[in-house]
Amino acid sequence: MRHYLDFAATSAIRPRAVAEAVAGFLAAGGGTPGRGGHAEALDAGRMVLRCRRAVLEILGLPDDPTRVAFFQNATQALNTALWGALRARDVLVVSSLDHNSILRPADALARERGIEVRMIQADPEGRIDLQEAERLLEGARMVVVNAVSNVLGVRLPVASLAELAHRVGALVLVDAAQSAGHVETTYGPDGADLVAFTGHKGLLGPQGTGGLWVRAGVDVDPLIRGGTGGNSLERDMPAAMPDRLEAGTSNAPGLAGLLAGCEHVLAEGVGAIHNREATLKARLREGLAGVPGIRLISPSAPDGVGIVTLVADAVSPDRLAARLDRDFQVSTRAGLHCAPEAHRVAGTAGTGALRLSLGWASTEADVDRAIEGIRVIVGPTSVPVA
Repeated sequence: MRHYLDFAATSAIRPRAVAEAVAGFLAAGGGTPGRGGHAEALDAGRMVLRCRRAVLEILGLPDDPTRVAFFQNATQALNTALWGALRARDVLVVSSLDHNSILRPADALARERGIEVRMIQADPEGRIDLQEAERLLEGARMVVVNAVSNVLGVRLPVASLAELAHRVGALVLVDAAQSAGHVETTYGPDGADLVAFTGHKGLLGPQGTGGLWVRAGVDVDPLIRGGTGGNSLERDMPAAMPDRLEAGTSNAPGLAGLLAGCEHVLAEGVGAIHNREATLKARLREGLAGVPGIRLISPSAPDGVGIVTLVADAVSPDRLAARLDRDFQVSTRAGLHCAPEAHRVAGTAGTGALRLSLGWASTEADVDRAIEGIRVIVGPTSVPVA
């Protein structure tokens, strides 16, 4: 029996309805939304509209589905927001908990457009100093808020940062890759101007789905240009959302699966999912706390997500992950998790760490098997590994 504890990477275990929705869409001769007035295209368009609305409901955003543009993933959405809203010599504020989907485009923007990038430093508990944030926000065009750290599992104060940002006229871009579907959110009232999300994690959809919500009145230039199904005589992309940002044929089968995943999340309730994950996280931490030679990197963070990150004194993270997979059928992820600054904060930039991440389908048996495996692998007979 497999024990999947890598939900922060992707929800490899999904509700059956997700696969059935993808297969059903293709089997029914699913058309391309917005490309034609025939029945298949119209049915696909209605499905995508329902998907936009389901995403808005989960994220706590205003019910205007035209403000959601779908992309392949959160990375493409974040790049669209950054390259589309920032101009030459603007100031961008990021944090040391950000993912490379922010850090790498920020670096490119600094080189190519002269963007000034300022970084808010978090402490090892994932806390940030709001006074430092206020100072760094002076004169800024945008601040990026990683709603939940994919290394530490902690939540950042979206509403507080948004309030500070709006005082100086800065836009607020929320990276909801790790929060969507895992914690209850109200990003609209909290003051977000843009929210990037991925479909294949907490929203339980297939890979190749994600998107960007853009608040009405916020202008974002498209990252790519092409066909939209309308306004074909115009050389520029349409001004109206979501066509302005959605060039080319969409992943309609994937969006059918994403809709099914969102419907499952809504039926279960994000709060109920979070409570189950929080209970299992506490069980996992308690079990690991009694294992000699284990150091927990991530804080308890009961309001965060089900991420537990650790290092072992005698076993490297990659070897620990490999042994858990081979000998105990426990799936985890070792490394830097595409978030090098977060690992510098945690003191693990040189070694990486092992991350165990819970999801909607995690069980006590999964948690107990992981604890058992780690206890055996790092036991007193383990040979230290450089």
